[in-house]
Amino acid sequence: MNNFLFVAAENDGIPNCKAGGMGDVVRDVPREIAKRGDMVHVVVPSYSRLHHGGTLLTGLHFPLKGTTHYAELYKVTPKKEFENITHYVIHHPEITEGGIAHIYHDDPTEPFFNDFIKFMVFNTAVAEAIKVGAFGNLDIVHMHDWHSAALLFIKNYHPNYQDLKRMRYVYSIHNLAIQGIRPFYDNYASVHNFFPEIPLDHGALQDPQYNNCINLMGVGIRFADAVHTVSPSYKEDVMLPSARPEFVGGESLERDLQRADDEGRLYGILNASNYNNIREAEKGLLYRNTVKALFRWLQDESKKYKADFLAHTGEKIMEFVTVRPKFIVSSVARLTEQKFYFIMRSPESFEKMLKRLEKVGGIFMLLGTGDPDYEELFRSMSYRHKNFIFTNGQSEDLIDSMYLETDLYFMPSLFEPCGISQMLAMRNGNPCLVHHTGGLKDTVEHMKTGFAFDGETFQGKLDDMVVKFDEALTVWENDRPKWKKIQANAKKMRFTWDKSLDAYYEKLYLL
Repeated sequence: MNNFLFVAAENDGIPNCKAGGMGDVVRDVPREIAKRGDMVHVVVPSYSRLHHGGTLLTGLHFPLKGTTHYAELYKVTPKKEFENITHYVIHHPEITEGGIAHIYHDDPTEPFFNDFIKFMVFNTAVAEAIKVGAFGNLDIVHMHDWHSAALLFIKNYHPNYQDLKRMRYVYSIHNLAIQGIRPFYDNYASVHNFFPEIPLDHGALQDPQYNNCINLMGVGIRFADAVHTVSPSYKEDVMLPSARPEFVGGESLERDLQRADDEGRLYGILNASNYNNIREAEKGLLYRNTVKALFRWLQDESKKYKADFLAHTGEKIMEFVTVRPKFIVSSVARLTEQKFYFIMRSPESFEKMLKRLEKVGGIFMLLGTGDPDYEELFRSMSYRHKNFIFTNGQSEDLIDSMYLETDLYFMPSLFEPCGISQMLAMRNGNPCLVHHTGGLKDTVEHMKTGFAFDGETFQGKLDDMVVKFDEALTVWENDRPKWKKIQANAKKMRFTWDKSLDAYYEKLYLL
C-alpha cells in the first residue's frame, strides 16, 4: 500500500472549500487512488472556519519569523466517506479567509500580500506535520498550484526539514497565470521575514522578470520530481512565451517549463469529469429556476446596486415561460479575461452571433459574475438584445438546468488549462462551440463531437468564431441527422479519472 499526501488551497471533498476546478481535482483524484487500495491524506488551510466541528489531532510547533509558532491539525468530516481517505485542515490565527469564495484574498495594491502570509504559515505547518509523522510514512506528496510550492522551498533549504527529502514530490499546475510573486526582503510578506535563518539562493528562487522577488510557481516547477499540466495541449502552450493579450503561454516561466520537459519531468495529463453520483437536474425547470434565483438576489442587500438589472432580466425571461425559444445557447463562467476576452475585444462579433441566433428563434443565456468591466459589458448588451439573457449571479440549481437544457454550449476561452464546463455539457449530450486551445483542443473535435474555431491571427480567430457559430446553427437547421449524430458522439465521450489515474501512476507517481 502506498501512502499519499495531497496539499492544496481547495478541496471540494469537504464542505465550503472550493473556488474553482482545483477543488474538483483535489476531491476526485484521492477517491480514485483510494479505490486502488492506496491510502490518501488531504490537507488544506482552515481559513479560520473549516476546523469548527473537526477533531483536534495534534498541536504543531515550528520556527517562523524568528520565533516559534503554534498551529493545530484537525481531522474533518468529508461530504462523503470513502475508505482509505482522511481529510485535514490546519488552523492558525494568520490563516484567514479572503473575499473570493471565502478562500483567496484580492490585494490590488500589493498582490499576494495576504495570501502569501497564510500559505507560508500553512506550508510550514504541513512540513512540521510530515516531520512528526501525522500522516504516517509518506511515499508521494502531491502539491497543487503556487499555494503549496513553499513546501519544496522548505524541504530544500530549511535545516529542520531535511527528512522531507525522502518522498517523491509531484506538482500540478492548474493556472500558470497566478504565480505567487513576493519580495525576498523588506516586507512583512517577504521570504526573509518568514525565514530569517535561511540564506536565500536568489538564482534558484527568483522571478524571471522581478529579480528581487521569489516566484513560488517557479519554485514548484524547478524543484518538483514531476510537474504536471492538466491537459496535453496546455503543456505545449505553456512552453511558448506569452504574447498578451492575444496569446497566454508560459507567462515568463516558459524556460523553466522547457527545462523540466528536457529533463523528462513535465507531463500533460488531461483532467477528468465525474460521471457517478452527480446532481440530477429535472428537465423543464430552466426558466423557473432563473426566476427563483432572481427573486432571491433581489432580496440580497449586496445585490441592491444591480436590482434594476435583475428585474430587467426577470421581465425578459418571463416571455420564454409561455413562448419557448427554439434553440438555446449557453455559457456558465466567471467573467474574466481568460473566459471572455474575445467578446470584450469584439462585441460586434458577438452581436453578429446574436442576430444569427435571432433568425432561428433562439436565445443566448449567460450566467456569471466577475470582473466589473465584463459585467458592465454584458449588462449593456442585455438591454440592447432581446434574445440575450444575462443572469448576473451564481445559482447551482440554475447552472444544472442550463447544462441540462441547452442546445449548444459556448466556451470561447482565450486559454484553457483543461476546462470542466465542456465535459459537463457533453455529459448531457450537448455539443460545444469552443476555442481550439489547451484542454478544449483535447476534448472537442470539430464536426464530430462539437464545433471549434481557430485562426492564424487574432482577427482570424474572431472571424472564425462567427463562421463556426453560423455553421453549427446551419447543421441544426438543415441536417438534423448530422446534428443528432454530433449530440450522440458528445454524450458518448468519457473523460474518466480511471484513465487519467493510469497515467498519474505511470508518469507522475512512478508506481
